[in-house]
Amino acid sequence: MAEQSSSPAEFAVFDCDLDAAWTERYLEAPRLAVDTEAMGLIHGRDRLCLVQIADAEDRVACVRIGLGQTEAPNLKRLFEASTVEKVFHFARFDVAALAAGLGIDVNPVFCTKVGSRLGRTYTPRHGLKDLVMELVGVELDKGAQSSDWGRVDELTDAQLAYAANDVRYLLPARERLEQMLRREGRWDLAQRCFQCVPVVAELDRLRFHQIFEH
Repeated sequence: MAEQSSSPAEFAVFDCDLDAAWTERYLEAPRLAVDTEAMGLIHGRDRLCLVQIADAEDRVACVRIGLGQTEAPNLKRLFEASTVEKVFHFARFDVAALAAGLGIDVNPVFCTKVGSRLGRTYTPRHGLKDLVMELVGVELDKGAQSSDWGRVDELTDAQLAYAANDVRYLLPARERLEQMLRREGRWDLAQRCFQCVPVVAELDRLRFHQIFEH
């Protein structure tokens, strides 16, 4: 039976950027789970509203991005650090959103959706909820998925809990996916796919679609 998600070990909300202490703490991690929330799915039109981060110790931070904000120095330092792998689900969107909203060039990247498509070929269900249910055994509540994230100063407890849960289980899911990909001989292929994510994200921001099609 699937478990219901519990409260994180530590949870903090910041305005505009991480503070120095949490930045240094996160920089010591080999990898971090990251997610973003925006007003919509079109980069350049729909602004970035929230950035969520979690480490393997279940320490979760939510950073509220202000209206008109164009930079976040601590987030930039963290997400561009070559020593810290950033783990996303559907990384191309989040990487593009962080580049468009805050001028951050995220790297290196691991995408659990790409990893799932390469490793879990026995199922067509590669959404975060299905992935976490199968690989981690936790049932995510996606009830707040469609929300007005622009009201960053008025986010409800339900919205913040949803945002936190979107990153809390990415790291254990990533570990399971790596095991599967190595077992099936697709780990090197997955690594090359992850290296392409920033390029694909830039193409998305520039509105180039399906450029490899005939």
